[in-house]
Amino acid sequence: MASGMAGPARGPGVAGAAGPAGSGIAPGSSLAPASMPATEPLLRLRGISKHFGAVQALYKVDLDLPVGQVTALCGDNGAGKSCLTKTIAGIYQPDGGEIFWEGRQVHIRNPKDAASLGIETVYQDLALADNLDIVQNMFLGRERKRSRVFLDEDAMERDAARTLSSLHVTTVRSIRQPVATLSGGQRQAVAVAKAVMWNSRLVMLDEPTAALGVAQTRMVLDLVKRLKDHGLAVMVISHNLNDVFEVADRIAVLHLGRMVAQDATTAFDRQSVVDYMTTGGSSRGVAGQGRD
Repeated sequence: MASGMAGPARGPGVAGAAGPAGSGIAPGSSLAPASMPATEPLLRLRGISKHFGAVQALYKVDLDLPVGQVTALCGDNGAGKSCLTKTIAGIYQPDGGEIFWEGRQVHIRNPKDAASLGIETVYQDLALADNLDIVQNMFLGRERKRSRVFLDEDAMERDAARTLSSLHVTTVRSIRQPVATLSGGQRQAVAVAKAVMWNSRLVMLDEPTAALGVAQTRMVLDLVKRLKDHGLAVMVISHNLNDVFEVADRIAVLHLGRMVAQDATTAFDRQSVVDYMTTGGSSRGVAGQGRD
């Protein structure tokens, strides 16, 4: 999937990437490319800046997202988390800095470029259509066709069921169940399954446990761990530090548009993360501040 990625001078920004296979994640398979050095992050941001008029939303942000790890992106409201996520997703264009995918510089000019790389985003509103069933939601805008007229319903059902099964999503009655009848945790699971069934390599989750009960939160956190086990890079945006310390391998903290700390989760405690989120620094001796 990485072969043929465009360098900085090439036309559309991301070229030659494989299109969606629609076959879901094979249970137990590794999605990490064999050719990528173990020390090279899947996605590497260097010096990313973004402003909206006089407002500087991001200031020279560095971020690494390794394969097979969950990175928690933390920060107070207005810290720049959503802006950074949308920049990775191709919704916003950075005003400065560089983006590297498997060590190669790329330009992500729109969400289609991001999808061709294997970057999928599950936003807080989930972007699901309540009046459609699970299969229809998972293939919305990417429907399979047997001909130029007829949908291949059987193939879509098989691939939807396979993807849900690979993620151990077993609580739904039927994959033809309307999304409006699902619980919050089930809806989150469908949104994640929709994201990972298109040759995804990086999945970004925006507040995945917000407004969920205890049982539903447990279901979503287990799902995040399974994404990591499948070899995907995962970025979770969350204010819930209990969730962060349970699932994250790494923590990155934004404060007023600057990356003020980035390191393994074991280098932090909850109070130090709160310190970084609220003041941009910590006196508790946490390693990794500003680390690449």
